[in-house]
Parts: sequence; structure tokens; C-alpha cells
Amino acid sequence: MYNLPSDLQATVVDYLERHLDAYIDDLKALVSLDSYSYDPAGVNRVVDWLEHRLDLMGFEVERFAAHERGDNLRAVKRGRGARSVMLLGHSDTVFPRGTAAERPLTISGDKIMGPGACDMKGGLLAGLYAINALAEAGFDNYGELIFLVVSDEEIDPRQSIPLIRETSRRADAVLTLEAARENGDIVVARKGMRSFTAEAFGRAAHAGVEPEKGRNAILAMARQVDALASLNDPTRGISVNVGAIEGGRLRNVVPDYAVIRFEARAYDWENLKAVTQAIESIFERETVPGVTFKLSWMDASPPMPRTPEIAALEGMAVEIARSLGFETRGAQPGGTADVAFAVDEGVPALDGLGPVGGLDHSPDEYILRSSIAPRTALLALLVAAICQRTP
Repeated sequence: MYNLPSDLQATVVDYLERHLDAYIDDLKALVSLDSYSYDPAGVNRVVDWLEHRLDLMGFEVERFAAHERGDNLRAVKRGRGARSVMLLGHSDTVFPRGTAAERPLTISGDKIMGPGACDMKGGLLAGLYAINALAEAGFDNYGELIFLVVSDEEIDPRQSIPLIRETSRRADAVLTLEAARENGDIVVARKGMRSFTAEAFGRAAHAGVEPEKGRNAILAMARQVDALASLNDPTRGISVNVGAIEGGRLRNVVPDYAVIRFEARAYDWENLKAVTQAIESIFERETVPGVTFKLSWMDASPPMPRTPEIAALEGMAVEIARSLGFETRGAQPGGTADVAFAVDEGVPALDGLGPVGGLDHSPDEYILRSSIAPRTALLALLVAAICQRTP
């Protein structure tokens, strides 16, 4: 159970409603800064902005340089309590340099649109404003507030994962600043994902004169693609997707090489391991005489199962949202996110605690203006509730 000071909610809500215009001004400033994952200078302009703001808020800030990536940022503010909460976000976006000038922040009715507004500059600001709202209310009953911002969430390979894992272990709970789902749901589980590469090695030959001497690598791989599709099992939450295929050079040559890149996802390690074993079995068989296969894979993100500890956090969030006048539920989407690395370290976590938004990575990416204050209040009060609860 947990008990919050009676006036805490009123103060937090009042602060956030009064500072909504300031939030939007800050969002305009952040969206105007291109921060493409492969543009370290651009990402670091966002990191500079966040570092300055967190410093003014009384955080001790560390920057971690990353090779060929923007810097990672860890900020810590110490209080008088025992429990610690980590807010997790990322500074990079999928939009190349120049996008911000082409599509500056615009407001159309309730929608605020701009590159990275939803994913996830709006969420980063929600974290900052939630902390400021707690400070306005005089709440400091935490051991540590940790604000971790990484610079490579949108791409592979990742360099920030060890930092996420290490920092998560300092916290009693992790709250991720990704946007809430379009219907207002928060996220309580995510699939883990393994990334696979499979190669087929055949023999080239003239396709017209002596095709029988060839060993068609594309044909062999095509049969494997069909077999991989059969592994999809929605009832168990297993998905397999072949996303890229390459092979051959000319129409009149029997192709001697083909490669596919694909992924497998599941909500828990047991099913992820099971589908991996099935994939390995597929590539142990021969589909075209004389064609051999080579399979390799790596873990891209661990599963985030809905543990009892996460269910308890979900219950707190649902209760707080209801007290604020709106409903939210725990969703279990198939996508991956950095929050899974915290859960893999044994730390309970929730995702989707930014404003309500959608159409990420598209020209129409948006957050809802009407969701900013109430969703940021939910985030602030959830931090307080975690710090106040008793075992």
C-alpha cells in the first residue's frame, strides 16, 4: 500500500496546467533540433539542452561519450527517502538532418505535430515537468531520482545497453517515457526479439545451356522462407518475419548465393528459445540438393513479461489515473523497447508514460495537447506512490 500527502495531487495538477504553455514552448525548441541517430552532432544538441535543464533542476549530471553516436546522459537527484525511481528515455529520432526545418512544430486542433514530438521528445519533457511538479509540491521522499537518456534507441548495433542495465539496478522501479498508446493505454509487457541472418550457398551455371549443373540458392532459400512463415503462432505470442532477401546477379545465371534477414519475437524466454530451436531445425534440412545454409543470430531485446511486480505497478497507475479523471489499461504490444533491459535485470517497470500520441516515425507523428497535463500528472504521482509505498 501507499499513502500520498492529501494536497500533493492538487499541487501537481495545478503546476502542470499552469505550465502547459511552457511545456509546448520547450517542445517546439526540442523538435527544432534534428537528432537523427546517425548524426552525433545533432543528437548532442538535444543532450546539451537536457543537460543544462537538469543541472538547473539540481541534478548531478554525467555524460558518457559513445563511439560514432551521440552522448548518453545520466542525471541523479538525491532526496531524503529510501526508494529510487529511474525515468528512461532516448534523445535520438529517425529523421535525418533538415527534417525539422521542413516540418517545424505545428498545432492542429488537439494534435501537436513535428519530428520526434511523440517519439520521444514529448516524453522527455513529461519527465522533466513531472519532476518539477513534485518539487513544487515539496516532495523529496525518494532515495534517488535517476534520469537516463540514451542516444541510440532507434538503431542497431547498440552501445547504450550496458549503461541501461547498470543504471536500472540502482532503481526500485523504472518508468519509460515513450508515449502512451493511441487509445491511452500504458505498456506492461513487450516481446523479446532475436535478429537472424541466413545464407544459402549453391552453384552458378548458365540458365539456358546447362541449368542442371547449377544449384539454385534462391530457390532453396525461398522454400525456407515459406517454412519460417509457418512458425507464426499468435496463440503463443510468437511471430516470425522475413524482412529482407537478396540473391543472384543476372536473369540468365543460376544463382549461387542468397541471404535473408529476419526476426523472431515472443513474450517470454521459453517461447523465444523454442522458436529459435525450430528455426535452427529448418536450416538443418536440405531443400535443394547441393545447397547448404549458414544461420546466425543475436538477441536484439529481451522479453518484458508482465510479472506480479509489474502488475502491482500497473494497478497503481490505473488507480492514480482514475483519481485524475481518466482511464488507462495495461497493454501488451509486440514491439520492443529499452524498458525490457531493466526488467531483464529484475527491476519492475512500466512503459508508455509519456503523453498520448501516435504515428511515430511518419510525417504525421503527433501527441495530443489535452493529454500532456493529465499524463504528466500520472507520471509524477506514480513516482511519488512508488517512493511512498510499503512492502
